[in-house]
Amino acid sequence: MRLLPAAALLLAVSWVAVPVQAYHGSGQLQVPPSGVIGLDNEAMLTPDFWIQQLAQPDRVLLGAEAISAQNTRLFQLDPSMRDLRTLPTTLTQAEVVAWIKGISELPKRPLYDEKGEPVPADVLRQVSDRLALDSVPAEQRTRYGLVLRRAALRSFPTDLRVFTSADDSDIDRFQETAEFPGTPVVIAHESSDGQWLFVLSPRYAAWTRKDNVAEGSAEQVFGYAQRQPRRVVTGPRVETVYSPEQPAVSQLQLDMGVGVPVMTDHPADQPVHGESPYTAHVIELPIRTSGGMLGFSPALIQRHADTAADYLPLTEANILRQAFKFLGERYGWGHAYDGRDCSGFVADVYRSMGVQMPRDTGRQAVSPALTHQVFTSKDRHDVRMKAVNALQVGDLVYIPGHVMMVIGQRRGEPYVIHDTTGISYRDIGGAMREVKLNAVSVTPLLPLMLDSKHSYVDSMRSIVHVHP
Repeated sequence: MRLLPAAALLLAVSWVAVPVQAYHGSGQLQVPPSGVIGLDNEAMLTPDFWIQQLAQPDRVLLGAEAISAQNTRLFQLDPSMRDLRTLPTTLTQAEVVAWIKGISELPKRPLYDEKGEPVPADVLRQVSDRLALDSVPAEQRTRYGLVLRRAALRSFPTDLRVFTSADDSDIDRFQETAEFPGTPVVIAHESSDGQWLFVLSPRYAAWTRKDNVAEGSAEQVFGYAQRQPRRVVTGPRVETVYSPEQPAVSQLQLDMGVGVPVMTDHPADQPVHGESPYTAHVIELPIRTSGGMLGFSPALIQRHADTAADYLPLTEANILRQAFKFLGERYGWGHAYDGRDCSGFVADVYRSMGVQMPRDTGRQAVSPALTHQVFTSKDRHDVRMKAVNALQVGDLVYIPGHVMMVIGQRRGEPYVIHDTTGISYRDIGGAMREVKLNAVSVTPLLPLMLDSKHSYVDSMRSIVHVHP
């Protein structure tokens, strides 16, 4: 989830390039006008370029049963994941306060607003006071809800955007992640102004606006989440059909990997909110009733939209096709800007094939439910290069604060696709060059530098094989 410095991918450029000697001495890498080293052929920005190099691109790497078993292990073994159904029917004050304090901690560094001005201490104090920790009851019954729309989850109950430097207006330090329509949550607390809820989702705990959630019974919430059949979003995002009769489900954004139940019993000749459903899939979505409680409404997704009747098979070809659907999408820290960050990107790609993953890079890199190779400062360069040379399509490479997905090799160079703020490498004269990207980008792995002294390879903390 946490990313590194770097640079903007310009596609509308000529592909005339100049040679640059990569630091690892493996030969000449080209630098096109975009500055993205190693990208000297426009075809490299298509999944087919990488798929055609594979011997068995459509071979199933893990079947549905194996993926289900891996997901079960994830919830059993990984402390960052929660099976909400196993929580007790009563929550204690100590539990709730610990959850809130675990995420609602003000950074020690000074904070700046969107204009680059320091955020006054009294403003931060007011934000902190909204946590209302002294009003958490000694005991409370466990309450449940469903997320209604793409909802920001934040470390404090506020829309205030804050930054750790005066010239940064992208990485909002109060933004944590986002959850998606139909995600079950436990409602654990309410802010002092009554406008925010502290919620636990299966993979995160943070604050979201109250109107992003509708409260219902455990039977309603988990019954909806488990209903079959489902329509799975396989595009980067789709929208429900416009509906003036039911604004709550009109043009609602559904991101890659989101699954929604299909209303198979809806009569084919009966309109949905005034529109015939014969050109669409009739789905059911959660809504908030006039009393603020959970209800449900039909909605339409056009048949030509990028969705599927089930999760896609986990194959190398599908990994590449799904990842490249995000190519060029703006980097969004904590899923801001209706986009995603590095760990959100890889998690959403794999989710479209039914594979669940923890939210953040730190958790993904060492999850006990995923096959991984961990590196320490004791691992020499030759040990790391041996691991790099064995990388397969879909493997995930973790460095401090960042994750990249392997897409293949070209002329002996491993290449990755990643959602990144930018890259750094040494030019032919040995000087460091930084390129700002702020997008899902394709780059080689070996030339990239974490800083002036450490390459990405020598900074690797883990390699995760999602399909062992």
